[in-house]
Amino acid sequence: MFTGLIAGVGDVTAVERHDSGATLEIASELAGELREGDSIAVNGVCLTATDVRADDFRAQAMIETLQRSSLGDLEPGARVNLELPLRAKDRLGGHVVQGHVDGTGTVRATRPEGFARVLEIDAEPRLARYLVEKGSVALDGVSLTVSALSDSGFSVSLIPETLQRTTLGAVAAGSRVNIEVDILAKHVERLMEARV
Repeated sequence: MFTGLIAGVGDVTAVERHDSGATLEIASELAGELREGDSIAVNGVCLTATDVRADDFRAQAMIETLQRSSLGDLEPGARVNLELPLRAKDRLGGHVVQGHVDGTGTVRATRPEGFARVLEIDAEPRLARYLVEKGSVALDGVSLTVSALSDSGFSVSLIPETLQRTTLGAVAAGSRVNIEVDILAKHVERLMEARV
């Protein structure tokens, strides 16, 4: 389990694609905190570290993960958000993020708003139905608050700290982002369906 509070940004140094998925090699200071078999969220996708060295690690993404997320688009030189799993004694500063990406969205527009930057995101209706104004959503693994809803998706406002510490500061119109909706909303929907 994660909180959506990004611990660091890593650099993709290699991508090996094969018929059964892809292996990513990522350089990061966080590699020193990993052991083989540990989970790490990469742009919001929970992956398992398979080979860990002092300054980098490797992780595999299966076909389903590549199809559902933007990890299949990664090339060497790309920057990615990284988060280590929550420890039981840690503060839950963001919201409950599983690292199970529900799909992707496209940045429709960006605009300044005071010291913040607003991202307007187009999202599929199957994801948008779980979003509520002032509710939680994870974009590329970053815990954010939905600031507005629209017919085609939603908006989030990013403070300067988020813009500096994550890859969201570099997204522009047309960028694809991973979306994980609030797990509680999905459970409520499932429970309500069972009652009908």
